[in-house]
Amino acid sequence: MRTVRTALLTLMAAGLTATALAQVPAAAAPAAAPAPPKFLSAGQLPASPTPWTAGPVRQGVPDEGSVCTAGIAPTAGTRHRDFRTELDTNARQTITVAATTAQAKKLAADLRSALETCLDRLKEQDPGLEGEAFYQGRVDVEECAHVYSIDTSYPEVGSTDIGLFSVGRDGRAVTVVEWGQLGELDGAPLEGFKKTTRTAVAKLY
Repeated sequence: MRTVRTALLTLMAAGLTATALAQVPAAAAPAAAPAPPKFLSAGQLPASPTPWTAGPVRQGVPDEGSVCTAGIAPTAGTRHRDFRTELDTNARQTITVAATTAQAKKLAADLRSALETCLDRLKEQDPGLEGEAFYQGRVDVEECAHVYSIDTSYPEVGSTDIGLFSVGRDGRAVTVVEWGQLGELDGAPLEGFKKTTRTAVAKLY
């Protein structure tokens, strides 16, 4: 009888232990880090006579180029990707993830201001430069994007360059898309660039 009682007590103790363990909530798994914003692919750039080639996504701000927006975006939280074709056409996308939505809004506003004043600043640096700059309208995607064109020339040597630029935001992510080639605005794929801008902002998240 004593052996049976001991066995029963052992079983009861085991059952109580199992019940107590079942009532202890499992430790919550650590939250997964949010996926970083996605970049454009080569096939999402405006149509070109020769195919686009996409470079790797690099950390930080670009070392060179982006003369209109240099020094605006912080290095921390910024990545960029360059694109090129065989016909002296190039493009770049830069993405910055700000710490807060308010900081992202300010960054987008600062980038737009830099583009709006870019041609005047370039002319101050190089008095021989001529050109025209235009605001090409907004693209309704996420928190909106804005498109600009800057057409520059050196009459003394007869060279002309056209650049298309856009700034867009989705939450804390701000992206700048740049496109440039030899030539004038009449030969630039403005509608294609607006489509690329829409895709760039929609892909962020």
